[in-house]
Order: sequence, then C-alpha cells, then structure tokens
Amino acid sequence: MNKHTVRARLLASSMIFAVAGLATPAFAAAAAPAGDEVTEVVVTGTRIPSPNLQSVSPVTAVTAAEIKATGVTRVEDLINSLPQAFAAQGSSISNGATGTATLNLRGLGVSRTLVLIDGRRLVPGDPASPGADVNFIPTSLVERVDVLTGGASAVYGADAVAGVVNFIMTKNFEGVRLDATYSTYQHDNGNPVADVVRQQQARSASPQFYALPKHNVRDGDGTQVTLVIGTNSADGKGNITAYATYRQNNAVLEGNRDYSACTLNSGDTFLAAGCGGSGTSVPARFGSFVVDITSPNQQFRPRVAARDLYNFGPTNFYLRPDDRYGLGAFAHYEVAPWAEVYTDLMFMDDRSVAQIAPGGIFAGNFTINCNNALASAQQLTTLCGADAGTPANRTLIISRRNVEGGGRTTDFRHTDYRYVIGLRGHLNENWSYDAFLQYGTVGFKGINGGFFQTALIQQSLLVGRDAAGQPACLAALNGTNPACVPYNIWKNGGVTKAALDFLQTPSFAVGNTAERVANVSLSGALGDYGVKSPWAKDGVGVAIGAEYRRENLDFATDFVASAGLLNGGAGAVPPVNGAFDVYEEFAEARIPLVDDQPFFHRLQLEVGYRYSDYSSIGTTSTYKFGGDWEPVEGVRLRGGFNRAVRAPNILELFTPASVLLDGTQDPCAGLAAANPLVAKCASLFNLTTAQVLAIEKNPANQYNGLTGGNPNLRPETSNTLTLGAVFTPTFLPGFNLSIDYFDIKVKKFIAPVGGDVIINRCVQTSDPFFCSKVNRDAAGSLWLSSQGFVRDTTINTGALRTRGIDINSNYRFDLDRYGIENMGSLTINFIGTYLKELKVQSLPGDPSFDCAGLYGTICSVAGGLSSPNPTWRHKLRVNWATPFAYGDWFHDFGVGLQWRHFSRVRLDAYDKDPQLNNTGLQYATDRALATRDYFDLSLNWKTKNVAFRAGVNNLFDRDPPLNGSSNCAAAVCNGNTFPQVYDALGRFLFVGATVDF
Repeated sequence: MNKHTVRARLLASSMIFAVAGLATPAFAAAAAPAGDEVTEVVVTGTRIPSPNLQSVSPVTAVTAAEIKATGVTRVEDLINSLPQAFAAQGSSISNGATGTATLNLRGLGVSRTLVLIDGRRLVPGDPASPGADVNFIPTSLVERVDVLTGGASAVYGADAVAGVVNFIMTKNFEGVRLDATYSTYQHDNGNPVADVVRQQQARSASPQFYALPKHNVRDGDGTQVTLVIGTNSADGKGNITAYATYRQNNAVLEGNRDYSACTLNSGDTFLAAGCGGSGTSVPARFGSFVVDITSPNQQFRPRVAARDLYNFGPTNFYLRPDDRYGLGAFAHYEVAPWAEVYTDLMFMDDRSVAQIAPGGIFAGNFTINCNNALASAQQLTTLCGADAGTPANRTLIISRRNVEGGGRTTDFRHTDYRYVIGLRGHLNENWSYDAFLQYGTVGFKGINGGFFQTALIQQSLLVGRDAAGQPACLAALNGTNPACVPYNIWKNGGVTKAALDFLQTPSFAVGNTAERVANVSLSGALGDYGVKSPWAKDGVGVAIGAEYRRENLDFATDFVASAGLLNGGAGAVPPVNGAFDVYEEFAEARIPLVDDQPFFHRLQLEVGYRYSDYSSIGTTSTYKFGGDWEPVEGVRLRGGFNRAVRAPNILELFTPASVLLDGTQDPCAGLAAANPLVAKCASLFNLTTAQVLAIEKNPANQYNGLTGGNPNLRPETSNTLTLGAVFTPTFLPGFNLSIDYFDIKVKKFIAPVGGDVIINRCVQTSDPFFCSKVNRDAAGSLWLSSQGFVRDTTINTGALRTRGIDINSNYRFDLDRYGIENMGSLTINFIGTYLKELKVQSLPGDPSFDCAGLYGTICSVAGGLSSPNPTWRHKLRVNWATPFAYGDWFHDFGVGLQWRHFSRVRLDAYDKDPQLNNTGLQYATDRALATRDYFDLSLNWKTKNVAFRAGVNNLFDRDPPLNGSSNCAAAVCNGNTFPQVYDALGRFLFVGATVDF
C-alpha cells in the first residue's frame, strides 16, 4: 500500500474524530483499550492470579490491597519489588538524578518499557529523560497494576519491547473517602565498616569530615493524604470521581548511616583499603602542595594523595526530599444507548531536590601571580622560586572544596497535565467502538546551585593590592571585572561570604514535552455472521483501528549551563528541540478453534498486526501470534511470539554532542613505572613514558565522555517468545500456578557503547575503532578538563537478550479445611523469576557477554542495564484473615508477612568472559553482593467506617550489601550500594487510615 495513501486516510479519520470529540461533554471514565489483548488486560479481575489465568501473554497483577499492605507511596518502590522489574530512576538517586521515577522491565531499559494508564500512554516525564514519570500516578487511586511480559507493539505501538505496565485507576466511586499514610525510616547503626571511618578519622588531615552518626537514627519521614469524592448521576447513567492528593517526603543524608559515612575504597578488606574520597579537598591544593592547617604559620606542606582527600559521601542525599500535589477526575455519562462520553483529567506538580557534595575549585589548571597579596612569603617561594614577589605568573593544578557554601543542589520541578476525552459504545450486540483524543504535557524547571563559575575562579585567584593597600582582584584593579572579590584559600578561615557570593553562580533549565494521540477502534464478534470454527462455542473476535500520535520536546538552559561555565558541573548542557509524528493502523483477531472435546477442553489462537509510518524513520511493521490449549479443565498451555519495534525518541535523535561524566575507568591513569601498561598506553596515545606516568587517576572514578544524539538512527526490533503452563486443579480449590518461559531479543539497540567499554577495548585490543574515540587533553587526562573525553555518542549498536522463567502461584483457603476451626483463612502468593540469561552484544559481530548474576561497571550500565542482576528473585506473601472482632469497633483484622529474596550477585570483573574480566578491578571487597532476604510485616483492621493499616518493611533492619568505589557504577550506585534495589535505609515503618463518609 502506498504510504502517502495510508497517511491521508489516517489523517482524515483523525480530523473527523477530532471534530466529533470536541462536540462531546467533558465527562468520562477510563475506556477499554483497543483490541482484544488490550481489553483483556484492562478488564481482568482484582485478584492477583486472575490476569495470569486469562491472558495468552503472561501478566502479573498487583491489587490496591497489596499496595496498601506495603505502605509505599512511591509507585517505583512498588513495581521495583516485583522480580520482573529492575531499578531505574527513583528517589534514592542523587548524582545523576532527573527528579523523576521510571520503570525498567527485564533490565532492557526504561525506553523499552511502556507505561499506560487505563490502557493509554503516559507522556514522557522529563525533557532530559525519555521514560514516563510514575510520580504522576496517584497511588491511592490505583485499583490494580498489570505487568505484561515481553513485546506488545502490535497492540500498543512502539516502546512496548520489554513489556507494559498498565495502571488501572479507580472509577465509579460514590461517596467521600479520605486516605492518609505516615511513614518513617528507623535504623540501628552498627555495621563493622564503622571501624573504617574511625580509622580514617584518626589519620585524616581533616578529621571533622569523618564523623559517625548516632546509633539509633530515625529520618526520612513521609506523609501522603488523598481525598476522593465520587457521585453518580441522578438517572444512574454516569459517574464522576474526583481526587486531590498531597505527598511529602523528607531527605536522608548518607552521613546518617555508618555504612555510607565515607566512600569506601575497594581492596582486600574495607579496613585495609580505608575511606576514599575526592582529590578536590580542603585545605586547598596548589600543585603538589597543600595549605598546612596544623601550622600556626601560613605555609604549605607536601600533598599526600592518599591522605589529602575529601569525604564527599556524607552530604549526598540517600533519599531525595519530595513534595507532590495532584488533582484529577474520571467521569463518564451515557448520552444515548449507543454512546457514552468519558473524560480523564489529571494534574501533578512535583518538586524534588538532589544534593551532592559541595563544589568549589575542581582540580584543573589555574594561574596565580607570584606577588599574590593573599599568599605568604613561604608559599610564594615554594611555587615561584626566584620569581616570588614579582608580577610573574605560574600555572599549576589548583583545587579546593567549597565547604563553606554547602552542597551542590539541583531543584527539579515537573508540572504535568493529562487530558482524555472520548466516545464509546455498542453499535449492536456484536459490535462496539471506542474513539478518544489524548493530550499530555510536562513542564520542567530546574535550578542548579552551589557551583562556581570557572572564569570567575581564575579572576578571584589573581590578587594584588588596591590604593589603600588592601587585597583586590587584578580584574577589579584593571577594570576587567569591578565586581571581582578575592578568594582567599591560602589559609584556613580566609574565605568570605562576599567571595562566595561572587563565585557561586546558579544556572537554570526549562523545558517541556507534549504528546498528542487520536485513536479510533472497532471491535466485534463474528459468530453471528458464521465466522466460527465448527468445534468452538464462540465465533471469531476482531478489533481494527487507527491511531495518530505526535510527540515534541523543547529543552533549554541559560548561557552559564549551555556554555559549560560551571566548575564541577557535568559539562556543557546544549538545548534540544525536536518532534515526530506517526500514523498507524492495527488489527487483531482471537480465534476459538475447539471447545469441550476430548483433550481439547479449549483451544484458541490470537493474531495481531500494526503498520506504522513515522516522520522520523519511515515505516515499520509489528505483529504477534499466540494461542492457548486447555487439554483438560484446570491444565492450560499457552505461548506466543511478538515482533516489537522501538523508534528512537527525540533525545536519541536530536541531542547535541557535549562533554559529560560518562565512565568510571582509565586504565592508563595512576600507573607505576614497572606496569607493562605504561609502554602500551604511550604507544596507543602518542605519549612519552613520562607523560603516561604523570596521568592522574581520578579519586572519585569519574571520567568524561562526549555524548549526544544521532539523527540517522534506525528503529530497534525485538522478538519475544513466551511459553507457559497454568494449573488450576479442581481437587485443590483456591490454588493456581503458572510457569512461563520468556525469551526477548533486541537487535540494533539504540545506546552509547559506553565509555568504560571503549577505553578498555582500546587498551586490551589496540583496535583503532575504539582507540580513535579516546581524546586525551594536554595533560593526557580524561577528567581534568573538558578537552579530555571518550567519544560515546548514540548509535545503533549490537543486541540485547534476556531469557528466564517466571513462576506465579496463589493459594487461598479456609483454615477449617485443615481442621483448624474458626481461625479464618490464609492467602499465599508467590512471584519468582529465574534469570537464565541477560546478554549484551556491544557491537554487531562482537561476541555477547552474559550479565545474569553479575554487577559492576559494565553489567550495571551497559545497554539497558541499570542495577545488579540477580539470577533469582522472589516475593512470598502470606495473609491471614483472622476471625477476631469486637462488634463494630474492631473487625476484619488481618496479618501479612512478606519475604523478599535477592540471590547473590558476583562482580563482572571476575567473570571468565574476556570482555568482562578485568584484573585491574578485581578486589575482594567487591567480589560479590551477598544474598539478601527482607521480611515485611503488616496489620490491617476496621472500625466502623475507618480501615486502619500499619506495618514494618525490612523488619530485621538488614543492612544492604556493600561494594567499594572502584566498582560503584555512576548514578545507579549511591552510598556504597544500590539503594534502588536493596533496602538501604533500614526499617520502613508506616501507619495509615482510610475513612469513608
């Protein structure tokens, strides 16, 4: 079919529906999504096992009751507790945070996980990050969450590669409901690594930066309050359910936990390796000297690199503070027997602040004058020799931490709107339709604080004397910058507020994303038309439809940020803007083949196809086929194949290249003279031996990369195969078990190769493809200046593949059945995932490396990976519905106990695969992240019209597994662990109540 014909037809249908939609009243409830599979996901029952028993594709569901039992108010915490989910952006990320909360199914990446509300897309949540922000979801309004495994592009369109997370919202509520939750963290400090901090405190030049927290800490208080008001229309044909919600969470500092009170070095033991830190420390560094604060005189002493470090960990946020307001309404009204209008209106205003260690002058080349008015004679002689006291200049590495100014902060604010208006109904007994318009937008404002401006640093270091004999900037004396104030870092206590006011420069960013969708679908049952298998009870069911979607993004920063003028910032932040649209046609069919025959209690097939025409990449096709066979009642076999496509998003297409923090390694840095790598590094990068030996290792393991988009990207394609069995034995009422195998392979995946992969492949193989991407600055460094970086822009790289088995089981029974009379009932729910394989192929033609059961600087960042990758995870929950009651004042008392398990994860650097094996990163402290088992206790009861709940997650206050800084991957690793994966803050205590009026 000619693609222009398709575009014309789809545009016409979109315009016709737009006119019709605008003429409808603004009432609504969530509509049934287009297509049989979509509908099945939306209308599944509220019990956890029910979706998994009805779907051809494996689906795991979480009910509102379970959400309340966990006490969580952050949606990402809820989803990340499922074995299918891997950690992504969330409240425990500070350095590298976007202020959003995103989801990553199967470890294939946020951009490959599609998030829906009632079967419709959630708009991308941030102009600098492509994933949907689930902060937008009001948890108190969630009726159920369905997690669909594997590709579903034939149903939902692009992005549904790893799977779909569909939030089903509460509608048709009548009355007034007030729901409130209060939570806090409590932890008993007593980890053995506290001895590491004490040891460092004893030998540090600045022991005040190595303080330990008190033994018993309580922090991170959180509150959420939600008001829901619903009413039916007088004629019973409609309903409107409105809500207002507020959530507030307080910050937790890393310094409030003993295991994160310093940044741990990697080594044989943590005690032997000691605390690490940043070479940008206090007192100030001048070349190979530092200010001697122990001397009564203003003088230098030789710098000791292992001792003169700044403990940057304690001031980082372990948990970001957050304030969120939400408003919304779901409404619907039947205007005719064949027509129901509906609308969804949702709003969120969310503000979160990320904080990392104070800024200052990060190690770099700066110039001082040899007659500096702030320096002592000893200091000038040490630096300038015979030129001391003259106007001569010296250029050297200078650094100093701005401890007087406090931490560097990024204040994120996201303001989101989502509108849906639609019309749906039944044309007759066999045919129904659904047509809707959707508009979603996110406004973003960001403010960076606590950073110095590099050019102003240089001005403040060149100091002479004014006419009155007082120290003054040379820039002020010669009129270059009359506002300049000297920065006195030549002695302890010399920094003034005026100097900080001059140097500290805020920067600002603004942006917005918008998504427009027009969708019309028609579904029908063809049995009455004779389209039916002769052995089946039901006829063929079909769904056809068309969709138009447009996405646009604009992001801009002020001149300070866009020019990269901030010292210690991530580099220049260029503006981004772009858009694309897509026209689509789709069709699905469910074909019952056999019912109620010997060995064929039920047999049916499912097929689907979607054709898409993108303005950015051209046309794509996706399809699915599957089926389920129930040979006898209670035993069901199912399987499916899905071809999915992910088109590159706007950021991947249009982000300009800029130098940012990207890697954690430079194999050529900090080498001893006897190391054989010295000669190899000299040869590879055209350096002398002396130049290689002079390359400084970054104490914080942070190196630059030149990253950016690529307008020539092609779409990713993926194949998903699922095979499973569902057992609902009639001899054991209330029991069901599903076992499903999944195999997902993504080809031509869109991502940077990775700075660590590039630099290591260069040094290991001398391959010019990789070595040509390494650009060292004049000092041979990849971090001292923005001229040193690894070129790591976005390309269509190799492939991703994950295979494994999901196990879901539920059993609900009265205790009377087993002879325990009048003691209520038990419900047992088990969800487990065995990860057989999680392979990454960095480039076409390369062998793949398997990250299942691994973590590290490659296996926690490569491809879509963003966390440790346990081979086995499970949740086992037992709920006891007790018979205990005391009239209306106390009844429906329940007790729940949950066991969450994470299997041991090994360091990728120890793996035998040569692409992962790295002797330079093999440390006993990091060899493995030990198995973790967490137990959660919850209670619930009712009294008249109030339902209470309380609980403790991580009941036994288990500390998280720890690893050293050499294998602490940037952003995802925070506070010597992976806090988005493991319980890093101790016990989580909560109480809540729901009042119905």
